Amino acid sequence: MATQVAAAAERAAPYGSSLDHLRDELGRIDLLVRGQVVRARQAAGDDAWRGVAISEPEIDALLARTLGQPPWDAASSPPSLADAHALADRIALAIETRTTRAMVPLRLMQLAERFALDRFALDVLLVALLPEIDLRYERLYAYLHDDVTRKRPSVDLTLHLLCRSLDERFAARARFEATAPLVHHGLVQLTSDASSPPLLARAIKIDDRVVSWLHGSDELDPGLARHARRIEPQTTLADLLIDTTTRDQLARCSDDRPSPIVYLHGPPGVGKRTAAEALARAVDRDVLALDVATLAGLADDATEAVVRAADREARLAADLLVFEGADLLLSGERRFARAALLEIMKWSPAPLVLTGETAWDPSDTLDMLHGRPFVRLPFELPDTGTRVQLWQRALAGVPLGEDVELDRLAGRMRLGAGQIHDAAATARGLSHARSGLAAPVAMAELDEACRRHSSRRFGSFARKITSRPTWDDLVLPGERVDRLRELCDHARHRAVVFERWGFDRKLPNGKGLGLLFVGAPGTGKTLAASVIATELGLDLYQIDLASVVSKWIGETEKHLGRIFDEAERGHGVLLFDEADALFGKRSEIHDAHDRYANLETSYLLQRVEAYEGIVILSSNFRRNLDEAFVRRLRFIVEFPLPDERERLRIWEQIWPPETPRAPDLDLGYLARRFELAGAHLRNIALAAAFLAAAEGRAIGQRHVLHAAHREYQKLGKMIDKAAFGGAT
Repeated sequence: MATQVAAAAERAAPYGSSLDHLRDELGRIDLLVRGQVVRARQAAGDDAWRGVAISEPEIDALLARTLGQPPWDAASSPPSLADAHALADRIALAIETRTTRAMVPLRLMQLAERFALDRFALDVLLVALLPEIDLRYERLYAYLHDDVTRKRPSVDLTLHLLCRSLDERFAARARFEATAPLVHHGLVQLTSDASSPPLLARAIKIDDRVVSWLHGSDELDPGLARHARRIEPQTTLADLLIDTTTRDQLARCSDDRPSPIVYLHGPPGVGKRTAAEALARAVDRDVLALDVATLAGLADDATEAVVRAADREARLAADLLVFEGADLLLSGERRFARAALLEIMKWSPAPLVLTGETAWDPSDTLDMLHGRPFVRLPFELPDTGTRVQLWQRALAGVPLGEDVELDRLAGRMRLGAGQIHDAAATARGLSHARSGLAAPVAMAELDEACRRHSSRRFGSFARKITSRPTWDDLVLPGERVDRLRELCDHARHRAVVFERWGFDRKLPNGKGLGLLFVGAPGTGKTLAASVIATELGLDLYQIDLASVVSKWIGETEKHLGRIFDEAERGHGVLLFDEADALFGKRSEIHDAHDRYANLETSYLLQRVEAYEGIVILSSNFRRNLDEAFVRRLRFIVEFPLPDERERLRIWEQIWPPETPRAPDLDLGYLARRFELAGAHLRNIALAAAFLAAAEGRAIGQRHVLHAAHREYQKLGKMIDKAAFGGAT
């Protein structure tokens, strides 16, 4: 025996590949299996029905066997046992030589290290691996089981193969408990066809992903690949455009022991994923990012399975595991999945990163996380100067049009780092589609790309107004138009005033633009809001008050909170039409309904004051609004009914160029006789167009007078037949 070991040691050399090492380890287990098969055959004799029927002599042999003794004779040394020991010594020496020479990594040894597997647990894994390498082991295991249907190694068979005494078998049962690494991490599954089988009768099945990984594959399991992806980080901590304090904290996380749990929270697109990639690069790992949002349609137990599979995959590949949107699990109702995530947070040996939109802290850090440090880092939208740098980086080497002003774009569009990166790519695509690959990117394409990548999830609470009118479409007194242009200047230059000139320190709240448009219906309030949005390159969202206001206590505030939260992530203009319903005066408290109605108004007041975007309230009567709102609004613009000169401008602009008009169409007469708001004049023009189209004629005075008569009837106004030329 000593001579064989010495000879094996002389032949030992470092492994050239991980598969070479795996082959030797499987060969060692093969020797054990071969020896037991030989001895099982000796014990069975000439029994032709072995594995199918139980004979009388077999019953006698079972009764004569002592507790824990295998079916074969345990008294004599099994064949090839010395060879198995010699091979084990050679493997150990080859591994030691490899270590001293820093040769190729051995995946089986990495598996043992990353999942805390001892030698016995590793041998269990190898016993289960043999049928995955060569199907003949299925028949050999069936022979050793004395059952042709049991082709996978059972716990009982595995213990007999690897243990030399009953005491060893008793001690080794712990390797198959639910908390043991083999089972807990899903490296093997214990299966059975029976409903409540004893542990010894359960079959050991090695997981398919573990098999493929040991063979050298780094492809994700198909079930996990639907929810996760592996990322090779390209960004360093020094590349991050974040404040120095946050960067230093991330750098410390890469050096801390024990490894910390890092929670990065903030609105979408602010660079949380990029920061996680930079941290991964600092600790020399790839990123395995699990998107928790994709688990929404799964049951709780299925979600738990994906979470555990992600942890196993990250350990296998030594990745930095990142749970994107982890707050959806931490604060949700999925009890099993949440428990699995907390368990991973407690026991994962490597750094772990969670990202989310809301702040979260463990209720009891020491107890919940087993003493692991927990670092929570808020990520905010970058300031204007940082956004300019992000745009410059994203558009580096891209030809830009003469009208592109990145500082103006960064001041208007409060995008995060990720959104800027994606918007820049979209703008390049728009430019290529418009004028070819060599065309410079224009400002209009950057504006469109920004609108596409601003998060918009208002649901049924808002309607996007798609029309893009210009100043020429707006007919108002000159002083009112000047006021509207001033508020556009406020929106353009807010970064200069608040950030560069320091007014944000003097005015921590109220940095947004709150506007009130007051006027009769149809005087152009919504049109003016559309012109402002167009001028600033923003989208306009009209809030649907019917969906927002709820009779249930607290629901209205919840809906409003969702609207403002989403608006803060995006960059649209919010229009509350007929705002009296939400922003009306607070009343005296007579019952619980009055109290909660006033709470809604107070909540709105707080959100409007804290919101940094543009909110437009429109109302028919200013006196109906709560004075606290009016006092906090930056601009109040009144929309009067148009006078004759303005009505004439409306009539002149109302007709599309291709519309046929008869010579008798007298716009001056129409402007003089019909004192209506612009919206009603547009209704008349449209109705007249349909009347003329039905007759196959150009639009004439008769058609317009007839349409005006119908509009007056609709409005319930007194009809002067002389003004309508007798139209009925």
